[in-house]
Amino acid sequence: MVFEKVRRAFGLGGPAVATVLTTPGTYPGTPLMGAVRLQGGEYDTEVETIAVGLVTRVEAEDGDALVEFHRAWVAAGFTLAAAEHQDIPFTITPPWETPLTHTHGAPLAGMSMGLRTELTAERDPDRGDVDLIEIHPLPLQAQVLRELEALNFHFRHADVERGAVYGVRQELPFYQEIEFIPPPSWRHVMDELELTFITDPDGVEVILEFEKHGGLLKKAQDSYSRFRLPHEPTGQADVMVALREALPPVV
Repeated sequence: MVFEKVRRAFGLGGPAVATVLTTPGTYPGTPLMGAVRLQGGEYDTEVETIAVGLVTRVEAEDGDALVEFHRAWVAAGFTLAAAEHQDIPFTITPPWETPLTHTHGAPLAGMSMGLRTELTAERDPDRGDVDLIEIHPLPLQAQVLRELEALNFHFRHADVERGAVYGVRQELPFYQEIEFIPPPSWRHVMDELELTFITDPDGVEVILEFEKHGGLLKKAQDSYSRFRLPHEPTGQADVMVALREALPPVV
């Protein structure tokens, strides 16, 4: 799939810039390819830099913010002549910890991810519109999600929170929480399950948070569990065993 959004970069008579992607999405740690399409305006333009960056919305105590968390440089130091057309290819590889936006080909409620193109000419940076992209789960992540669904955990919402998960090495300054409503057999220990993937080139750390809400006479209680699996082929039984061992006992 190819899509593009054209914008005026530097006002009337200036160049037009479009971001064109080969596909609308990719996977964590997997390259996303495209091109920056330039159309010269009514005059020559000295282009200093062109870069593309991945952005997502991150929640924090002081408010939500659109955060750029990865950047790739496309070109630098050239003259775009009046009326000249150029297509400059690029490749950007989302970090392994990049949050997911889709599962089973459908959007995750609460999530969005974008690619923003920045062109600097004559010391005047222009950050263009953000084109939405899709980040799909790696096979192991998809397997964990399928097993939770098989256990009748129902997806509710997902978001990205600023901070770090205790005891896990992270590269990014945030982490994703995918929230599920548990089936009745687990309601004695949790009202909500929050799933976090911390992924690296070797495997996936799966963190489970079990939230039990409080009341007038009872404090809220949170408990945690985790397991790690390698990217190398893992059977459905292996994922199910690891997940079952990490979940609290049922009644």
